[in-house]
Amino acid sequence: MSAAPSRILLVDDDPDLLRLVSLRLKTAGYEVTAVESGEKALASLAVSRPQLVITDMRMSGMDGMALFDAVHRENPTLPVIILTAHGNIPDAVEATHKGVFGYIPKPYDARTLLDQVDKAIRLGGPTHGEANAPQEAWREGIITRNQRMEDLLAQARLVASGDASVFIYGESGTGKEMIAKAIHRASRRAEGQFVAVNCGAIPEQLLESELFGHVKGSFTGAIRDNEGLFQAASGGTLFLDEIGDMPLPLQVKLLRVLEDRQVRPIGSARTVPVDVRIISATHRDLEKERAAGNFREDLYYRLNVVSLSIPPLAERREDIPLLAAYFLNRVCERYGRPVNAFSPESMELLVNAAWPGNVRQLYNVVEQTVALCTTQIIPPTLVQNAIQQEQTPVVPLEEARRQFERDYLVRVLKLVGGNVSQAARLAKRNRTEFYKLLQRHNLEPALFKVPSD
Repeated sequence: MSAAPSRILLVDDDPDLLRLVSLRLKTAGYEVTAVESGEKALASLAVSRPQLVITDMRMSGMDGMALFDAVHRENPTLPVIILTAHGNIPDAVEATHKGVFGYIPKPYDARTLLDQVDKAIRLGGPTHGEANAPQEAWREGIITRNQRMEDLLAQARLVASGDASVFIYGESGTGKEMIAKAIHRASRRAEGQFVAVNCGAIPEQLLESELFGHVKGSFTGAIRDNEGLFQAASGGTLFLDEIGDMPLPLQVKLLRVLEDRQVRPIGSARTVPVDVRIISATHRDLEKERAAGNFREDLYYRLNVVSLSIPPLAERREDIPLLAAYFLNRVCERYGRPVNAFSPESMELLVNAAWPGNVRQLYNVVEQTVALCTTQIIPPTLVQNAIQQEQTPVVPLEEARRQFERDYLVRVLKLVGGNVSQAARLAKRNRTEFYKLLQRHNLEPALFKVPSD
């Protein structure tokens, strides 16, 4: 089934121009509603939400800027293009600083018009249905118009009606916990607790206590009883994030709990029944982890009754303008900043970025640009800098140390032309130890010798 044509609201008090531009847009495949005043445009917007507004600047009654202000108050993500006579271009340029998507001088060039329209719709805000349909409470905060995400949410809604264990796959930052919360809210367990734990962020000894609980005095530091997260989530949902990082000994104990539906706190002689729905998530390829012996096959099949896979942000680019506008409103409200919108060039940078950190990275970029912005429109320079900084990974300490050590050795060998004895003296290490360092980094001193003439 072909996609429905994009809807455009066209506003101009010149009937000839209105008819001409309307015909041009309809010929290009757009659905056009043409009205001859700003007042009628607002009436039309109250009935149906288009994906773009094109308006003349100078009109009797409400002019183009007044119309834009009214539109922007109600629908800040709806793009507006202004048609203007050459003499009014300074006014139009000023309008872009207030959040107008763009302006086109009259007499207009057909190709320029269609290019601007295509860009505005591609980078623009939500469609009529998305803007006006209240978001269902169970999926609150999940912003999308991507078909794969909608299919995933439909599956999540279906699986929520039962008690089957769910496995959520997705890269870091894609929103795995949000999907897990949505399933919980849509289930019969919604009145119970939703409890989340990151299995990769807690040491093994502490993770066992966190999950299953302990009694006072069962180990050093156990100064009081702790019921554990399984008991805390009883009657609700337990979300085990990054389950692929769980140590093997704990995997055995988790499997036993899932089979027996009861936990034994550390140091206790009694077991406690629990009624918990398990949702797990990972960014790892568990098929490879199973093959390598790092993840138990029996536990994998116990957890992976229903599998959901979240697409990365780079594969749902139509969501980026929606998410950026949503995050912008939230951040501006929190910071108390009067930022209105991203410039069209800024939004294009956002849409075209790689986003290895996915939705979480996009939020960080929006927050950084708002914090540094001194104007009402976020310029592309701020966005470009924020994206570059976010995409510079923070490497683990050991990796950074190895890299520094290798770079240091290379620099010293260059200074002494590959002479190991001199290099060892400079580094204040004995010759044997220095050779071991070179071997660790696969550095051959002969490669640094200066060739004789």
